[in-house]
Amino acid sequence: MSDSNMRSLPGLVIGTAGHIDHGKTSLVRALTGIDTDRLAEEKKRGISIDLGFAHLTLADGRQISFIDVPGHERFVKNMVAGAAGVEAILLVVAANDSVKPQTREHFDICRLLGIRDGIIVLTKIDLASPEQRSAACEDIRKLCAGSFLDNAPIVEVSAITGEGLGTLKQTLAELGQRLKPRNDAGLLRLPVDRSFALKGFGTVVTGTMWNGTLGTGETVEIHPGKRKARVRGLQVHGQPVSMARAGQRTAVNLTGVDHSEVRRGFMLTAPAAFEPRKMIDVAIDWLPEAGIPAKRKQVLFHAGTAEVPALLKVLDRGEHHSSSVARLWLAQPVLVLPGDRFVLRSPSPLETVAGGSVIDAFPPARLSRGKTIARLKALSEADIPTRLEILVEESAKGRMVAGLARSTGLGEEMVKSLVGNSAKLAFIESAQSVVSRRWIAREREKVVAWLREFHRNNPAAAGAPIAQARLNLEPQLATAVFQDFAAVRIHGDLVALAEHKPTISAAEAQALSNIESAFRKAGFQPAAPLEILRSASADIRNARGLLEALIKSQKLVRVSEDLVFHSDVVSHIRKSLAPHKGRKFSVPEFKEWTHVSRKYAIPLLEYLDRQHVTRREGDARIVL
Repeated sequence: MSDSNMRSLPGLVIGTAGHIDHGKTSLVRALTGIDTDRLAEEKKRGISIDLGFAHLTLADGRQISFIDVPGHERFVKNMVAGAAGVEAILLVVAANDSVKPQTREHFDICRLLGIRDGIIVLTKIDLASPEQRSAACEDIRKLCAGSFLDNAPIVEVSAITGEGLGTLKQTLAELGQRLKPRNDAGLLRLPVDRSFALKGFGTVVTGTMWNGTLGTGETVEIHPGKRKARVRGLQVHGQPVSMARAGQRTAVNLTGVDHSEVRRGFMLTAPAAFEPRKMIDVAIDWLPEAGIPAKRKQVLFHAGTAEVPALLKVLDRGEHHSSSVARLWLAQPVLVLPGDRFVLRSPSPLETVAGGSVIDAFPPARLSRGKTIARLKALSEADIPTRLEILVEESAKGRMVAGLARSTGLGEEMVKSLVGNSAKLAFIESAQSVVSRRWIAREREKVVAWLREFHRNNPAAAGAPIAQARLNLEPQLATAVFQDFAAVRIHGDLVALAEHKPTISAAEAQALSNIESAFRKAGFQPAAPLEILRSASADIRNARGLLEALIKSQKLVRVSEDLVFHSDVVSHIRKSLAPHKGRKFSVPEFKEWTHVSRKYAIPLLEYLDRQHVTRREGDARIVL
C-alpha cells in the first residue's frame, strides 16, 4: 500500500478498561513498545494513576491510538476522562482473576458513555489453567450479555510470552474497518486531558479531537474563560503535522497562554463558535443499584475530560423506571452539545450511578414542567433536520444562523444547507436568520386581514403604505413575509390585495380631477405635494390616497420623495431631449433646452438617469 493510501485510512482511538493489576499497561506496552506509566509514582507503585498514551500502526497502515486508564477505584475519575475520547474499548480481564469490581464499574462507564464497539482481552493466560481461562470467559459473557460487547470477540493473550498478540492485532484491524470515522465537517472541539510546558516550545496540551480540523497558525478559543491562543505546532503520534483531524490523538503547541492556565477539563474550539452553559437538560440511564432519586441530588458530572459538581432534578421518571429526563445546574460552565455523552457519580459514597446524553444545552428557563417534558421528548427523538425545525418554530421570530450553529455544533454552512432542504424553514440572507414557514403563513394571514380592513375603509385608495402593512415587523423579517406573496400586489411603496380594484364616489372623482388639474397648472415649478393638495381644496385625510392613485395611473410622476410633476411635463422634457440623442450636455444646457430652473433640474436629471433616458459621466450627462 502506498504512503498516501496508508495516510488516508482514518485513525482509531481505543481505551483500555478493567480492574487494577489485570495487565492493561503491560498489554499496551506489548502491542506498541511504549510504556504508558510516565509518572514516578506509577513506576514506584507499579500501578497506573493517570492516563497513559501510546500508538500502533497496523499492517494496513491504520494508526491506533491507545488511552491506557488506571484501574484502581481511587482513580476512576481519571478513567472517565480517558474513556470520554475513545471510539472503542479493550475490556481487559486477567484469566487468573476473572471479573472484579473495577471490571464491572469500568464496563458500566463505557456503556453509559455510549461506546458501541470493542474487543474483550483475556490477559495473563500464561498464569492461568485451562479451567480458569474457561471460567473467566464464562464470567465475561455474563457481564456483557445484552450489551454492546455481547458478541464481541474474546482474544486470549500473554504480554509476557507474546501468545495471542498477532491475533489481537488482526482483530484490531477488523475493528477499525467496522467503525465510522469521526466528523471532520463539524466545528472544532478538542477536550484537553494534559497540559504541560516543553523546553524550547512552551505550552503543550493534548487530547482526542472530537470534531473538525485544526491547522498550524490558527487561533483557538479555550473554554471555560474564552482565552485566545495561537497554534504554533501540531503533532499526531509524535510526528509533526500541518493539520490534525477528528479522531486523532493530538498534541497542540500553543502561544499566548501559559500551561498553568490550561488544565484537564478545558476544551479548545474555534473562536466565538460556542457558549459554555451552566444549565442543561439531559436524558439519564440509571444503574439498577442506584435508583432514581425522588428529590434534588448532588452529583459529579463527567463530560469529555471535565468533572464538575452539579445539582440534579429529575423531571420525568420514564416508563421503565431505569431512565429519566432531568435538568442539571452545573457549578461552572461546561461546553456540551446535544448528543454528548456523560457519566454521573455520587460524591458520597464515591461511585458511578448513571450516565446519559445531553438533549439541550440552551433550555428555556420558564416553561412549565409538562411543556418542558414534552419538548425534551420531541428533541430526544428528533434527527438533526427535525431538531432545527423544532428550535426555529418554538422561537417567536426565528433564530440566527450563528445561534443555531452554536447550539447544535453544526457549522453555519451546514445549517444553511439543512435549512435549504427543509420544507418547513426559510433562510433570510440579509438577516442571516432562519424562520418557520408556518410563522410566515401566520404573518401573511395578519397582513391579508389588515389590508382587507384598510380597503373597506379606503375603497378609492390604490393601496396602503407598505410601511404600515408590515405591522411593526422588522424590515428583514418583513422581506420574508412579502417576498413571493401571491395574495398581495406591491407597487412602489404601496401594497394592496391582489384582487383589489379602487372604487370611487362622485366626490372622489371630482377631487381626483381637481388634484390632477392643480399639478397641470403648476407646470415646471410645482410646490410640495401637500401644498398642491391643499390648493386643490382636497380632503387631506383622503388626499394622499388619491395622489397615489393618480401616480399609479401615470397621470402624475413622482420624481423624488417631495417632488411630483404632471406627466405632461415629464413628456415634454423627454421630447426636448430627443433631438440631442448621443450628445454630452451640462446642467445649464439642460435648463436652456427645457426651461426648468436649477431647483428642479437636478432632481429631474436624477430621475431621468434612473429611467435610462440620460447617463451621468462626471459633471456632465449623455442623452441615451
